[in-house]
Amino acid sequence: MTVVVIVALLGGAIYYGAYHLLKRTEPFALGEHCLVKTPEGTLDIDIEQAQVAATVAAVAARRKLPERALQIAYVTAIQESKLANLPYGDRDSVGVFQQRPSQGWGTPEQLQDPVYATRKFFAALEKVKHYRTIPLHDAAQAVQRSADGSAYAEHEQSAKILSAAFTGRVPQAVHCWYPPPAKPVKPQPETARKQLVRALGAEAADKRGWLVAAWYVAHAQKYGLREVRFEGVAWTAAAGHDGWRKEPKPTDAKPADSKPTGAVQVA
Repeated sequence: MTVVVIVALLGGAIYYGAYHLLKRTEPFALGEHCLVKTPEGTLDIDIEQAQVAATVAAVAARRKLPERALQIAYVTAIQESKLANLPYGDRDSVGVFQQRPSQGWGTPEQLQDPVYATRKFFAALEKVKHYRTIPLHDAAQAVQRSADGSAYAEHEQSAKILSAAFTGRVPQAVHCWYPPPAKPVKPQPETARKQLVRALGAEAADKRGWLVAAWYVAHAQKYGLREVRFEGVAWTAAAGHDGWRKEPKPTDAKPADSKPTGAVQVA
């Protein structure tokens, strides 16, 4: 796997980056990935990476952490696993952050749960003195204590793009697309919501707007979701490549639950 990073300076001030964070031994799955687009730049990532990024953002929001904390988590996860929930690693390291059971982070099973692993990461980060102001890579190294802490610095631009999108600070920043399933799949909006609530909390799941919308889009393939609607626009699985578009006429599908006007709805 290779990491390809292309950064272009537009208008002397705005960076437009095209980043392939994950590099596999076989060609990137054609027609199945996600685009993250913000004023900070653009990232082309796969669906698993989007799911991990969305989950990490949800856990950060639940803990009411600043966006900088999320960026620290992202530089760490990109360096350690390329935003993948790995069942293996150096020595006994596993998971998104390559945490080691032998170092007291948790059991292998727990550390391969992105919600649990992220909670443990943030709990450690909050103990780092001045983590809100020291360089991102220094804060990451204070938590991870890796062999080469400077490597985290290479991913700061990617982390800023991801945090802008998955916090919901930039609306309509995430869309994914993938081939239709070979066999019809029954949508599981309630199951999706339960998993969202596990990471984000029930109260925040009704109030975090574009963070919630991005989470659902990233997990749409996993839960068979056909559309995500918010603030007059909609993302649909059938036209995922087109991104967010003006909301179509209501379908016959019943939303996951009855939400007040202005809440994210999925079907």
